[in-house]
Amino acid sequence: MSFRPDPKSIAGTNLPVAERAEVLVIGGGPAGMAAAMQAASEGRSVILVDENPIGLETMAENLPLHFGSGMTGAVRNRNAMLEAVAGAMPALEDCLAAGVDVRLGTACWGIYAPGPDIGWLAGPVAGLMDGARSWMIGAERIVVAAGQRDMGLAFPGWEKDGVMGILAAERLAVFYGALQPRRLVVLGTGTETLQSALALQAAGATILAVVEVGQAPLGAPAMLTALAAKGTRLISGHAPKQAEGGAAVEALVLRPVDDDGHGQGGADIRIACDGVLLGVGQVPVVELLDAAGCRMVFDPARGGIVPELDARQGTSKPGIYAAGNCAGIWPAKTLDTAIARGEGQRAASALPGAAGEHSPPDGQVGEDRLAWVRATVLDAGDSLHVCQCEEVTAREILELRPPRYLGVDQLADGLPQSNRRDLRSLLGDHPHPDQVKRLTRAGMGPCQGRRCREQVAALLALASDLPYGAIRPASHRAPVRPMPLRLAALTNVETDAMARHWDTWFGMPAQYVPFWSVPARYTAATRSGDTEGASE
Repeated sequence: MSFRPDPKSIAGTNLPVAERAEVLVIGGGPAGMAAAMQAASEGRSVILVDENPIGLETMAENLPLHFGSGMTGAVRNRNAMLEAVAGAMPALEDCLAAGVDVRLGTACWGIYAPGPDIGWLAGPVAGLMDGARSWMIGAERIVVAAGQRDMGLAFPGWEKDGVMGILAAERLAVFYGALQPRRLVVLGTGTETLQSALALQAAGATILAVVEVGQAPLGAPAMLTALAAKGTRLISGHAPKQAEGGAAVEALVLRPVDDDGHGQGGADIRIACDGVLLGVGQVPVVELLDAAGCRMVFDPARGGIVPELDARQGTSKPGIYAAGNCAGIWPAKTLDTAIARGEGQRAASALPGAAGEHSPPDGQVGEDRLAWVRATVLDAGDSLHVCQCEEVTAREILELRPPRYLGVDQLADGLPQSNRRDLRSLLGDHPHPDQVKRLTRAGMGPCQGRRCREQVAALLALASDLPYGAIRPASHRAPVRPMPLRLAALTNVETDAMARHWDTWFGMPAQYVPFWSVPARYTAATRSGDTEGASE
């Protein structure tokens, strides 16, 4: 008996991968190093990747942190930067001695796990790239320890060189020895921000002032005292009015604000400086987990949007785990790296053991971040670009104006509901940043929304009179790092079968019966009533 095999069948096929490991760890911080060491101690093959040192081209696009052109020319010397980064990772030598395959300068641009859309995967796979190639790696367990980044904050002049995230400044000063601004003003007084400010101070930078929009600082008094001992001013109840200078920052002007972040009477404060550091909120780096389809939740005690985790740091996707600051940020964890290391050990271990508590007992985010956005973005006028990459203003976001390059005339008030362009008319009472992104392009630029993602969500919350967290930031998609086309071509994961029937490989339901499934003699009278129609 002869039969014709189904050309769409994916039975017995799999995604071609260049290499495999039992455990893949993404991120070389305390949690990632601890995860790698734990897996190696259990006798499993381990690969640890960390994207540092980051190339100048990537830094210039403000990836993965908001570098704000604050790096010196030293970052062009990749060999020197590789040596500097290796020296700044004290656990690196222990990992190498334990047999961990450590790869610096290697970024993960995406993770894929078996699911309804790609059920043919045997297990999780990750896409990696360095300066020369891009490839897929399969692993039994992937531990994401991607760390944290700074929330962006728009104010007049924030596009100038020297306005940067405080984590980026700390990375340049401590990891690379390549921080250009030396006289700095810090916005924000949370524990994480103050810890970075102290690290910068220890690295030789001058912290002129730390500024808080509220009437009282948020961080530990002892940390503020340590900063003040070296001349740092504490300025509460103020928000940035404008960064002055030409291409680079020369001074920051602060204006007094009330408890709600609105401007009030009083004299401005002008501070001559060459760097303004954004530390108004640290955000867990969840782009790999979100793009992989892991279930995400808003947890104010863990710093915002974080993966939903079980007691062993497992996400909703089998084989994918999260540890360190990408799994949650809170003051006690910032001050004690043993918490992050414990998460890494639980995430990597295949041995039975005590489960950990991943939720902190206290710590909240919310109204303080809304206060910063209210005090700077909303009161700054129509020309302020919240999304620098695509030059989208707060008004264009809140009134849902289409991108200006389309040349669409704005519609006046009083028009019928179908012609209105205000936020609520178009999107309803609960707008989603993904809708705003498609209508305005906010978040679609080279930085992939890292500087505006949380700001857009905060603006929508303020416009809708909703609490922080009620509107989640825009979603992520792979690749989560800019990938040159020459490297994308080298990934070479598309087989001939996938090219011929890619809709089947990605689980897309057929809308018609393709020609190869149509019988030789086909009429409407002989077509089964419970099957899809044939293509004409």
